[in-house]
Amino acid sequence: MNSNISRPVPPANTGSAFLNWIADASLSFVHLERRFDPFFRPAFDAVLRDPIARLTTALINMRRPNEHLKIAEEKPISDEEVYLESIIASFQTQMRNLWRPGGFERGGNTKTHGIVRGEFIVHDGLPANLRHGIYAKPHTYRAWVRFSGPGPYITPDIDDVGFMSISIKLMGVPGPKLMDEEKFTLDMFGVSTPTFVTPDTKANAQLQIESVKNASIFYFLNFHRSHVLDFIMQSLWIKTQSSPFEAPYFSCVPYLLGEGQAMQYSVWPKTTKRTRIPRLPFRPPDDYLRDAMVATLAEEDVEFDIRLQLQTDPHLMPIENNAVLWPEKLSPRISAATLRIPRQKFNSPAQMEFAKRLSYNPWHCIAEHRPLGNQSRARRRMYWELSKLRHTMNDVPHYEPTGDEVFE
Repeated sequence: MNSNISRPVPPANTGSAFLNWIADASLSFVHLERRFDPFFRPAFDAVLRDPIARLTTALINMRRPNEHLKIAEEKPISDEEVYLESIIASFQTQMRNLWRPGGFERGGNTKTHGIVRGEFIVHDGLPANLRHGIYAKPHTYRAWVRFSGPGPYITPDIDDVGFMSISIKLMGVPGPKLMDEEKFTLDMFGVSTPTFVTPDTKANAQLQIESVKNASIFYFLNFHRSHVLDFIMQSLWIKTQSSPFEAPYFSCVPYLLGEGQAMQYSVWPKTTKRTRIPRLPFRPPDDYLRDAMVATLAEEDVEFDIRLQLQTDPHLMPIENNAVLWPEKLSPRISAATLRIPRQKFNSPAQMEFAKRLSYNPWHCIAEHRPLGNQSRARRRMYWELSKLRHTMNDVPHYEPTGDEVFE
């Protein structure tokens, strides 16, 4: 069953006709704005985005107490398990409402733009403080790289919320893994906004409750626990995307880089070109982002720069709050590896279906890169539970890829 077919976003279901109208009207406005965004967004980004981001970050930090933690130190928040249970329950409810057995898709990062073969090439001559884990020495890992839309819906690309995600599964990584369901892989994640949509699992539980109602706007804008500053930070980076190969991606959450050292990583396109979005301001093809990937890889290789940013200030670069932008002024991003995607054909139904078989989890990793913070701790079980539900409903067993897969 091909469930990766674009369809409209379901209408809001808040239980209030008035609130439904507000949610649906706000989404319609976003859809309209997406048609015109490329005509003014480059100028806005060049002049205003970074100053507004710095101001918003300062305002967020003013509301945060300094807990005087150490570098890479974690501090669990109250009731983490309660919030995790709520998040899992919301996702499971939404997935069961959206998908039928045999066609279950992921709860988040849902629409597959494409899954492609890649190489993760660790650079020679890295500084000593970066040479830990997979960055310890020059090496090339084979990878399966999935590019996707935000979810939880599979919509025409022009109608999504304006960001993309990347999931990188490295293969042939030696050493014991923190989850033993996969023996030889290490998974990496990024989204095209440099801060996460929620600061912590408490807020994430609130967001998912509103998402089940198809009314996420009320997570950000409400009179009880408003997240207006987080909304502003997200809005600075969500936009009409031109190609999954032409946006940077950010881990948003921290990871260990060896013992006693924390980092975030990011994935930066080496190209500066921008693919023209067809038909704007009228309606582009539903899957124009996938079409852009297909056209690019038919003609040339694609490369991304993998950059690491070390935590140098435990308060201004927090572990437990993922809505705070780590300032480059305190710690620049350092190039550590290249993600190379060679020319290839990837758009066959069999290869697209292969993407549904894979399970990505940040805890598919070695101890030197253990995920840090409450949202990372939640992801371990959350991703496992949702993957298990998806595979059970599709009657597909868990599969660990080797890189030797062949598709007709």
